[in-house]
Amino acid sequence: MYPKDFQFYRPCQALQPYVRYYWAFKSGEVVNTLTFPMGCPQIIFHKKAPLYVPELDTCQHKLTISGQVNYPAHLCTRGDTEMIVVVFQPHAMKTFLDLPISLLHNQEISGYDLGNKGLHELAAQVFDCEDTGSCIRIIEQRLLSQITHTPAYPLKRISTALQQLLATPGISVNELAAIACLSKKQFERLFNAMVGANPKEYARIARFQKALSFLQHFPETMSQAQIAYQCGYADQSHFIREFKQFSGHTPLSLLKTGTPYSDLFSQPV
Repeated sequence: MYPKDFQFYRPCQALQPYVRYYWAFKSGEVVNTLTFPMGCPQIIFHKKAPLYVPELDTCQHKLTISGQVNYPAHLCTRGDTEMIVVVFQPHAMKTFLDLPISLLHNQEISGYDLGNKGLHELAAQVFDCEDTGSCIRIIEQRLLSQITHTPAYPLKRISTALQQLLATPGISVNELAAIACLSKKQFERLFNAMVGANPKEYARIARFQKALSFLQHFPETMSQAQIAYQCGYADQSHFIREFKQFSGHTPLSLLKTGTPYSDLFSQPV
């Protein structure tokens, strides 16, 4: 769930196949919020104090690259926060980072450790810029300059398969490979390199996020059994078990703590 004072920005049309949205947050208050696996990698620019993650007993880096994660975590601030985040489409960050996104699985690493000169230059420009809107434009200019050098066919194949996976998270890997016109082994290798998780694990995250979406929009009218069926779980027990693994809560206990929010199945801008 995003605090109410988050600002969201829509990417330009040319970047929409690659970037879902940008968000910015500035606050002088202490914040402690629980986050869930969202299914999208991110690049985070901390213009002030980075966030602390108690589950990992570590602070994020000033320039953080966040891969796919499969566990819930708290994000804490000490009251001097100013950050800008690029939320990529699930399969698109590899377009801008010359490495397999699978290397970032369950990790948040410093962008300065990648040896990417362009990323270092971008961070310096963002940190020197005081206006958030101008920072977003600087980020967009850098991203736009890179997409022209990237072969389109791997992105299109995985994008097509992902659209079907999000629509029907219970779909088999063989069916997804056929949609991408690849052998199963080729598809799994390319999917892992681009998305940062293997297809079966990502399907579990998609099921969880889809269940969050039903809880977000139909908290009182859909039963847990109905949600389990709609999201492709084997049964209600399977749904509750996986939901707790990804959120730390059962569906009912999460509803008692606040309003569920699905990052993957919501478009804030």
